[in-house]
Amino acid sequence: MEYKARLFEFNRPVSLASSLVLAFSAWLIFFGIWELAVFMELTNAVLLPGPVKVIGSFAVLFGEKNYLYDIAMSLFRIVTSFLLACTLAVPLGILMGTFSRVEAFFNPLVSAFRYLPAPSFIPLLLMWLGAGESQKLALLFLGVVWFLITLIMDYAKSLSADFINSALTLGGNRRQILWTIVVPAMLPNIMTAMRQMLAVSWTYLVIAEIIAAESGIGAMMMRAKRFVHIDEIMAGIITIGLLGLIFDILLRRLRRLLFPYLY
Repeated sequence: MEYKARLFEFNRPVSLASSLVLAFSAWLIFFGIWELAVFMELTNAVLLPGPVKVIGSFAVLFGEKNYLYDIAMSLFRIVTSFLLACTLAVPLGILMGTFSRVEAFFNPLVSAFRYLPAPSFIPLLLMWLGAGESQKLALLFLGVVWFLITLIMDYAKSLSADFINSALTLGGNRRQILWTIVVPAMLPNIMTAMRQMLAVSWTYLVIAEIIAAESGIGAMMMRAKRFVHIDEIMAGIITIGLLGLIFDILLRRLRRLLFPYLY
């Protein structure tokens, strides 16, 4: 019982080595069960190839099908659209969370658009922007911007009023308080909101790239579908998951680097 108490202690920090071992073990178990199910013919090997075959398909994709270019195009679309969304969402979210009149003006619009599924705009975007890069960037932009505004607004609202009241007592004006109190205090939470919504952006990638796209991970998956290359489709899914995980780790590390006092 003593050992179990130490192993499963509440909020106990886990070392980096332990985290890596546990993460590797989870994936090893997952792939092991998957390969075992295929080996025992519990699944259709055509519709669900084993992990060995899926991993082997990466050699074909990179060696013969210019997969590196597809990945680069998907990264370009994700990063560009997300930076555009942040350019609008960060200042607007801060203002809405700080000034009630700004929230009263914008929130009905933001809340309404938040409940509209981004894919429903695809017919309009195709007519307005064509089937080029602008349409794909616009879809990815619409998929995250409204939620990002709301998250940042809520974080701004949670800022302690004591900070603002103290600054007002010391004679600070609205501009000074906004730039020297609110924004610096908000930056860690802004990075948290960005990390949360970047994951959502990746979920819209395939939808953006299956519409008249010649490049990208989603386009590769659609080409594989035409020839029933299920292993390549699953390789695309794994690629998106790995890239999303890498971005998540990078943002976590960046937050830790920029705001070490939080840790």
